[in-house]
Amino acid sequence: MNRTKKTTLMLLLSAVALTAGGTAGAQERSKHVLYDVVTGKIKAPELTSRSAPDAAPVTRRLPFISTGPLKAAEAAMKRAAAPNATAASQISSDEGESEVTGEPETLGCSDRTSNHNVRVNQDCTYRRQAEEKIVYNPANPDNLLAGQNDSRVGFNQCGIDWSTDDGKHWGDLLPPFRQRINDPEALVATPGDPNRHTIIGGPGTGHTYDFASDPAPAFDSRGRGFFTCVALDIFTNANMLFAVQSPAAAHGAFFFNIATAGRKFVVDEDNDARASLDKPFIAADTFDDSPNRDNVYATWSVFNFSCGPNGNGYCSSTIFGSMSTDHGLTWSTPEEISGISPALCFFGDAFDPTRHPHSCDFDQGSDPAPLPNGNLVVIFNNGNTPPGDANSQQLALVCHPSGSSPAGTAHLNCASPTEVGEDITFGEPQCNFGRGPEECIPGPFIRSNDLPRIAVNRRNGHVFATWQDYRNGEYDIQLATSTDGGQTWGSSATVNRDSGLDHYMPADAAALSKWGDHVGVSYYRSQRVPNENTPPKGGFAPGQPGVQQGKSDYVLAGGSAADTPFKFKVVSPVFPPPDGAQAGFNGDYSGLTINRGDEAHPIWSDTRNVNPFPLNGVLHDEDVFTDKVDLP
Repeated sequence: MNRTKKTTLMLLLSAVALTAGGTAGAQERSKHVLYDVVTGKIKAPELTSRSAPDAAPVTRRLPFISTGPLKAAEAAMKRAAAPNATAASQISSDEGESEVTGEPETLGCSDRTSNHNVRVNQDCTYRRQAEEKIVYNPANPDNLLAGQNDSRVGFNQCGIDWSTDDGKHWGDLLPPFRQRINDPEALVATPGDPNRHTIIGGPGTGHTYDFASDPAPAFDSRGRGFFTCVALDIFTNANMLFAVQSPAAAHGAFFFNIATAGRKFVVDEDNDARASLDKPFIAADTFDDSPNRDNVYATWSVFNFSCGPNGNGYCSSTIFGSMSTDHGLTWSTPEEISGISPALCFFGDAFDPTRHPHSCDFDQGSDPAPLPNGNLVVIFNNGNTPPGDANSQQLALVCHPSGSSPAGTAHLNCASPTEVGEDITFGEPQCNFGRGPEECIPGPFIRSNDLPRIAVNRRNGHVFATWQDYRNGEYDIQLATSTDGGQTWGSSATVNRDSGLDHYMPADAAALSKWGDHVGVSYYRSQRVPNENTPPKGGFAPGQPGVQQGKSDYVLAGGSAADTPFKFKVVSPVFPPPDGAQAGFNGDYSGLTINRGDEAHPIWSDTRNVNPFPLNGVLHDEDVFTDKVDLP
């Protein structure tokens, strides 16, 4: 039955793995949200409802803090001795015999066991790089810009990578934010500056940020590069979303710095459990005839943990947005854009009675895409489905950006959300990573998600959304198309041809060829484990049959959007699961860009390289790879 036609008159029964009820003004807020999540004090929220008074209750799991910041926080906040010792005990405890070398034509160790792919990160540290995204420069298609979570300096940071020769060679760097001092109160609007680059405001910590997560790059039409990431603090709720600029002449090899104080390059900064920032993506309008050419847009998730009787429970997770009209120097006041929909969203006030009952406020994983006419389409995952529905949904917003960010008049002007497609989560496997059951890919024992990705055909403005779900009794990749700029969407279809494997973490891009809607979708595949469809209570864990033994690879698929499933090519070697200190984490997303014709550049992380230094805490190094591949 169409979700919009389902009954809405049934009663919410109660609900939560977290605390329910209370208001956003409760007394004791969490002093450190990420620490409480990492240690299991705050758990993923659940909602239980009935489709009719006499129907069986149905429990759904709601969107939650993503893997990237949790894994980064875990490494920063918990002692690493145990996982390091465990990994070291599995192989010889001496220093190893593999020589660390660099190639003369590269800037680092890029060719280390690359197996015909190109190693993107240039470090020689045998520390994790994962969670990657890639874009090309419209003013110079040979110029590619990528980003990934990067642990080379200990605490996780966001690494930046660039290539000026169509992906043959890469350089890399870490973003410049370390001297930034958290001070949201200073970002409240003052005379002469109408923008407020904070949601809550209030006092800051007075000290700098420690680690970062969730990288995303972009280019504008004239070749300026942009890079966004969330910076976080070990000891407090301080977090900041920054978006730094690389001038066109730098080709992504240099980015401006973020000052100790002030608003330049700062999108959002807070220090409060009511504003935990997560999963930012960024995009620039690159269309020559667009009225908003070279505007830059950022969207992200904002979690509010100030509800419940103790004032530290889940309230909501909403999508916020901001825009810059001066090449990222200044940003408009953050605004909640996920909206209200009586037809699509229910239980918006289940945890926070001050919110609208039809608020679409159980959200995660937004992805923005400008259109040729100057509009902006934003897609995101949502859990506000009707009573009795155990699944989630993918939603889309059509926004009409206007105004100027320096003048304080800029607004995204987003309409109410529309449905992109159902996200079938019922039956998805759960793993226990020490915080209770979470969605996962059991074979490699990694946390996963159903967050959508977006792409636009530059020639006709058609929009494509892709995501993973469990409708076929395994993780498969779905694709939906809008031919009217995101206003309405056709039925989704499964992209992958093969079955009997799990397919996950997709990325998509539209080809620049002259014929039709030629779409590329790249994704991981992993071996499944015994009884994956009927996981034991509490979820899978290492040591169970098949768990952390399933090998993986990375695939590029392509075809007409109207002709699924797609043909595909395997672009990586088979690689083992992440292990040791990096077990459970392969990022939250992978990447794909198509910079000319059907020439695709997928980007992914894998563990093909053996670590010769066991005290480093892993058996296999997690690195980022790419390749230049003709789209199937």
